[in-house]
Amino acid sequence: MTNYTELSRREGTRPPTTPWMPHMQIQVTPDPDVKAELFRRSYSLPGVRNEPTRISIPGARALWLSENLPLAHEEVILVGREFAHIHPDGSLHVTLSPERAREAIEAAWAEVHPLAHQFGIEGMVLLYTPRDMQELDVIFQLIVDSYNYVTGASIQPDEIVKSLQEVNK
Repeated sequence: MTNYTELSRREGTRPPTTPWMPHMQIQVTPDPDVKAELFRRSYSLPGVRNEPTRISIPGARALWLSENLPLAHEEVILVGREFAHIHPDGSLHVTLSPERAREAIEAAWAEVHPLAHQFGIEGMVLLYTPRDMQELDVIFQLIVDSYNYVTGASIQPDEIVKSLQEVNK
């Protein structure tokens, strides 16, 4: 059992999403600064590069793991080395450990992907578009949790954020 950072409860009601494929959040316009920071942090994870998605909607961007990066849970990657993707609206599909996925859903940060049970991937979820930088901190924590689950790494989000701050000095 992994010791995860406790998730705060997401404020407000769950946003509307499509009930089937393509599965995404609707009626949302992401804050441009928050979305830019989401991309900056996500593509600063070790061995992750920005690629066109191979399994999502046009305009979505894959979080693609470098081919030399070891995988602890290869079975949860559906195509190539795309362990997650960011939709144009800033929502994301990721795979978390089943335990962490349940926590994210209970805290209203995520919902189950409609195909999760069909694929047999219990932790496959949609993370909602972060509305501000505080929400981005939680969403990025969950992206890092997904990265760690898939790769077996033990990266902490603060390490990435701190390294980005050092670069900007």
